[in-house]
Amino acid sequence: MFDPALKFIRDPAGPAPNDLLNYAYAIIRACVARSLVGSGLLPTLGIFHRNQYNAYYLADDIMEPYRPLADRLVVGLVQNEVPTLTPETKKKILQLPALDVTMQGETSPMMIALQRTTASLARCFLGETRKIVYPELE
Repeated sequence: MFDPALKFIRDPAGPAPNDLLNYAYAIIRACVARSLVGSGLLPTLGIFHRNQYNAYYLADDIMEPYRPLADRLVVGLVQNEVPTLTPETKKKILQLPALDVTMQGETSPMMIALQRTTASLARCFLGETRKIVYPELE
């Protein structure tokens, strides 16, 4: 059972399950950065995130609605009594890009959904649309 006392604080050295969440978020961030570049965008030019030590502002902006996918996966791992980052948990977390998500009534792997999200952002910047497409959370 998930222990509510396990608190996540954005601290790389924080207590469990911080290590699992940080690892999962890093995977999503890398996938978003890749999709941004694939859509012709620079992940270094952000909308809301700003920090002189961060080279991925835009990736951090766009990944926010995808964080619950990582949260759900990590909660499942913790509920199954796997609260630490091991090679086995890394394998399970590395499945994030292949997890199915629903977007605009269609189900596809997260990597495909990310590409659709970043392509919609590029169309926003071009003035072709005013809406970024994100997955629907269940």
